[in-house]
Amino acid sequence: MYRYDEFDARLVRDRVEQFRYQVNRRLKGELSEDEFKPLRLMNGLYLQIHAYMLRIAIPYGTLAARQLRKLAHLARTYDKGYGHFTTRQNLQFHWAKLVQVPDMLAELAEVEMHCLQTSGNCIRNISADQFAGAAADEIEDPRPLAEIIRQWSTLHPEFSFLPRKFKIAVSGSEHDRTALKFHDMAVQIVRNEAGEIGYRVYAGGGMGRTPYVGYAVGDFIARNDILAFLEAVLRVYNMHGRRDNLWKARIKILAHALGPEEMRRQVEREFEEIRASGTLALPAEELARIEKYFAPPAFETLPDDDPAFAAAEKSDPDFANWARTNLTRHRIAGYAIATISLKPPGGVPGDISHEQLDGLADLMDTFGQTEIRVSHEQNLVLPHLRKKDLPAVFARLKALGLATANAGLATDIICCPGLDYCDLANARSIPVAQHIAERFADLEKQHAIGELKIKISGCINACGHHHAGHIGVLGVDKKGVEYYQLQLGGSGAEDASIGDILGPAFGEHEIAGAVERVVDVYLARRVNGERFLDTYRRLGMAPFKEAAYAAH
Repeated sequence: MYRYDEFDARLVRDRVEQFRYQVNRRLKGELSEDEFKPLRLMNGLYLQIHAYMLRIAIPYGTLAARQLRKLAHLARTYDKGYGHFTTRQNLQFHWAKLVQVPDMLAELAEVEMHCLQTSGNCIRNISADQFAGAAADEIEDPRPLAEIIRQWSTLHPEFSFLPRKFKIAVSGSEHDRTALKFHDMAVQIVRNEAGEIGYRVYAGGGMGRTPYVGYAVGDFIARNDILAFLEAVLRVYNMHGRRDNLWKARIKILAHALGPEEMRRQVEREFEEIRASGTLALPAEELARIEKYFAPPAFETLPDDDPAFAAAEKSDPDFANWARTNLTRHRIAGYAIATISLKPPGGVPGDISHEQLDGLADLMDTFGQTEIRVSHEQNLVLPHLRKKDLPAVFARLKALGLATANAGLATDIICCPGLDYCDLANARSIPVAQHIAERFADLEKQHAIGELKIKISGCINACGHHHAGHIGVLGVDKKGVEYYQLQLGGSGAEDASIGDILGPAFGEHEIAGAVERVVDVYLARRVNGERFLDTYRRLGMAPFKEAAYAAH
């Protein structure tokens, strides 16, 4: 994984000391909250319902064991013993004390971590496929490009005060595991008919109050031109993005107001101007230098049908269930990708304790794992496990309470913190996730249902990605009472779509039952084992709506 150079290290250290000075001024009363707010947001510090929340950047979702141990230490020392992984591959501490935040930032800097650009009208944390470098369907590891984009965009003077926040994702596979088309801008590594590798660039995606699916503004951008092209897209947005209306300031509004043809024309005009100057041509040697940081481990020559793995599947039903749902095929024979679910029955989706963070770091050291990944689905991933080690890895995860066998199933629910923490939320989302998970707790039922993406947001900002859920739940406020709107048919994959609103909202104690009745319709009417999403698209809304309101 990438290691800081002297410029990275100095930048982060200097920012820590700068913020320490700003915090001291705030504590002395020399800065008002209005004056302090933009300063704290530039350092990832939010003021929520109960306390300050500190959001830590995890570029392209990659962490080393030493970084996990530091996060565990911070959770014990400065928070309430746990952290929360988000849909942006970040980690949040929800109980930070202002006076201690500079010390937290200084400790993060010791392990090459920071909170830069996790808030504010800037380019946010660059996210990537959690299976990068390991997926069997991958064209190329997207993380070297993600790191280059991170370096290019960090405190970029032209893009430090954008009309609104700006989110970028990078993927190296045809199968989209990063919700590319729901980003302000996204890069997909592709191969043309001649076998050359280049980049398809999407723009104009987003969720929130006005959701849009992004579209391609560049179909095949050459390697050395990618930064020039990305800057061209940002220039068009920076020039024309609405600054007079907070709700219409995102690039999704601009891109869909202009339309694909005009958007492409303007981007191409800026692109040609930038490319003519030659200032943003990406040198092949620089790309090669960065790629060395992401070199794969020294894979062993191993049989793909490992006898120890096969024996454990036969003798241990719990291991067999976990292997069935939480393992993904690796590009190298004898290896597997393991998803560690952070969605235990009754738990808070995305939460992890300091004991679990330390335990995972120890597991990584034991089994030679140099990195662990954070997924946008609020889970963790060990990307390069030998199959013969998997029974022992599973035993360690089980002891840590991290062996829930539900990846991609009904209880693997994406959920934002909601009104339990966030002052922007209209309703609580965590209890709703827990109630829905209880309805589908039986593992046999989950397997009978198959792939089902349930996503819950506590407000229209859509941090829980409800627009892209096969089943999406949105918390709304009706005269001080919490209600929940149901949406069906969304997808964050390569077949991206925005869910359709079912109808009137349900009460807190009605929503889980409504979701269950919707799923029952799917089970009764699916054909040839099709997914929930396929059944919904085939049948349309009517039968699901009728069932959902049957007991309303």
